[in-house]
Amino acid sequence: MAISNLRGLAVAILLLLPLGPAPVRAESSPDQSIQREQYKLRRNSRDAGAYHRLGDAYAQKARETGDLSYLTLAEKALRKALEITPGNAGAARHLAYVFSARHEFLEAAAQALKAIDLDPKDGDAYGVLGDAYLELGRYDRAGEAYDAMMRLKSDLASYGRRSGIKNLRGDPAGAIDDLHRAVASGRATGQPRESIAWAQSQLGAEHVAIGQHEAAEAQFLAALLTYPGYYRALGGLAQVRVAQGRRDEAAELYGKALAVTPLPEYAVALGDLYTAMGRAADAKRLYDLVEYIGQLNAVNKVIYNRELAYFYADHETKLDAALALAREEYEVRKDVYGHDVLAWALYKSGRWQESLAPMEEALELGTRDAKLFFHAGMIHRAAGNTVRAREYLARALATNPHFHVLHAAVAARALDELAPGRLAETDER
Repeated sequence: MAISNLRGLAVAILLLLPLGPAPVRAESSPDQSIQREQYKLRRNSRDAGAYHRLGDAYAQKARETGDLSYLTLAEKALRKALEITPGNAGAARHLAYVFSARHEFLEAAAQALKAIDLDPKDGDAYGVLGDAYLELGRYDRAGEAYDAMMRLKSDLASYGRRSGIKNLRGDPAGAIDDLHRAVASGRATGQPRESIAWAQSQLGAEHVAIGQHEAAEAQFLAALLTYPGYYRALGGLAQVRVAQGRRDEAAELYGKALAVTPLPEYAVALGDLYTAMGRAADAKRLYDLVEYIGQLNAVNKVIYNRELAYFYADHETKLDAALALAREEYEVRKDVYGHDVLAWALYKSGRWQESLAPMEEALELGTRDAKLFFHAGMIHRAAGNTVRAREYLARALATNPHFHVLHAAVAARALDELAPGRLAETDER
């Protein structure tokens, strides 16, 4: 997708949602870097270092904006750098990052290993390798890669990555501790504001996941002070406002996040919020937007397979497409959520018996996520496993009673219907 098309989509969203313009910030460092390196390349088209730095700036721009077209530009620049100087370990590592960001995880792992061969002391290359293994569901290898990174460097990037695997292994306290270390390190070493805001937003997300909304609110607000208008913090704060019952504010925040970068998860969340508010026409417009974003181009179709599969399954529409997308996703990402989305799509398609095995795989690491517990509860309920269904539904609500604006109520009703007294009444009838 052309950059101008994505920006046009953001403008269209603003027109669709009368919530005011997105915050305006001064020209960012990636923009300045892009202009500087392009100027150098006009003077010397064989400047490998300029191509490397240009690729890095494009990758950072993609990270900050969510605009995937910058990844294509980054790849072209980095490949040119490597063509001129094949031994450039940094360019090799950045290319691995681009592959990972595009969800080409096997390619990312292979490229990261090349970067490590070129420079065995490059801790960031081990970080990218760990990320790829994590998405592929190779958790032991991911842990080994992150350990190697930590031995070489203890900074925002390494603590942030280690927090992710702690989260998946059911250790939110450990993940939160590492993210606090990441923020402190980022501030002490003068890391980019977006990187620090990312760690603060991740901290907020960790608190949201276990129902600690006051602590989450503080982190999202801190992220917005660090990096005004940061879409991850806007979306996270919207979740908090939903849990607090401040739905109009939540809708405004989701709209602002969408105006910065039109991610399908924000469109789904806002659509679901509108559904809960009884604004069916507004919800439909957002749901239509989800499909438009997800199917806009070939890159989006790969990156957003998971979001679309969940969307179709959750809303019980295009269930054949939901299952097909979930299977495609599972082929490339055999992580916790690759198993979960496959289980959920199977369950929603009426194939609950087949959904049991991938659901068990999704729970194997002990991840504390109310969504996983909700899915497991509903699947076991369909399978007639009443005790396990009650256990998982209760865990979902205990982990975060406001885990979803619509599904939390579904979980509560299902749990009530599975209460021993209610089941006895049903049997008597």
